[in-house]
Amino acid sequence: MLSERRRLVLAALVNEYVASVQPVGSKVLVERYGLGCSAATVRSELAALEETGYVFQPHVSAGRVPTDTGYRAYVDDIVAPGSGALEVSEADGVRRFYAEAEHELTDILRETSVLLSRLTSYVAVVAAPTLRRARIVRVTLVSLGPRRASVVVVTDSGQVANRTIEFAEDVPADTLTSVEAYLGRTLSGAIGDGAADLRVAIDGVPGHEAAIALRALDVVLDCLAEADEDRVLTGGVSALLSHPEFNDPGMVRPLVGLLEDGLSMLKVLSDVMRAPAVEIRIGHENPVGALEHASFVAARYGQGDSGGIVGVIGPTRMDYRRAISTVRSVSDSLSDVLGS
Repeated sequence: MLSERRRLVLAALVNEYVASVQPVGSKVLVERYGLGCSAATVRSELAALEETGYVFQPHVSAGRVPTDTGYRAYVDDIVAPGSGALEVSEADGVRRFYAEAEHELTDILRETSVLLSRLTSYVAVVAAPTLRRARIVRVTLVSLGPRRASVVVVTDSGQVANRTIEFAEDVPADTLTSVEAYLGRTLSGAIGDGAADLRVAIDGVPGHEAAIALRALDVVLDCLAEADEDRVLTGGVSALLSHPEFNDPGMVRPLVGLLEDGLSMLKVLSDVMRAPAVEIRIGHENPVGALEHASFVAARYGQGDSGGIVGVIGPTRMDYRRAISTVRSVSDSLSDVLGS
């Protein structure tokens, strides 16, 4: 446990380093943060913090810089739960944005990634609810020609997935309508990853229509699987380059690669789905090497299988108060949208 004075010194150092991106000395901390003690005392506390691994000194004549351990202590002990850094007008703007949202969920989530990045200047990561556990509300077949149709699947989470289907022979409009009605009766209320079990029910459809219905059902399943694998949205990737930590191409390249790999990002996000509150991963706490120089702040939204994840990724020199309050505000607002 850190003493009260040591906690204050560490908090001041983190705040100053986040703002300046320069190693911080005792004189600066005394002059700017009203610590109520001399520069000599602060130097002593910084030396103790360095000895216990909370800060380090890049070189002998430099000030100190927080380590991952120092950031963790700052987040756990100093950034109080519920403390916010969003201005009242910004928080009201977030709530108003979702209160007025009238688009499909996919569009809302895409706009959410833009909103998160704009409010934090970090990369936003948004994972849509899994379609494998969503309940199918409606399946629509739209004719695009004698042998082509569009399959549209709508789930109870408000997501819409669609895909084009090709038939081996001409399909009359009335046949397509009949198959759509059958799929509607068969799949309505079915859980996405349980829809495959319903293929056996195709035997109850008249001969010619059975083949059409089976083909359409397979496309529905493919449609759900494809949408599920591509359900991670990112926003503001270019924001990485505005932070000096990521000026080195060798450091930023693995992170950009991870952000472009939806399946790998889903694995990173999987633990967050089990976390009860805002989850903060700092530097080497992250499970993949691409994030060893980054911090990840994320939270669940929604309930159970109809929920997803929102978060931001930035340098370990992150404004944690603002990141945490922004992610919490967006998560709460999105949960309200899904629950309404």
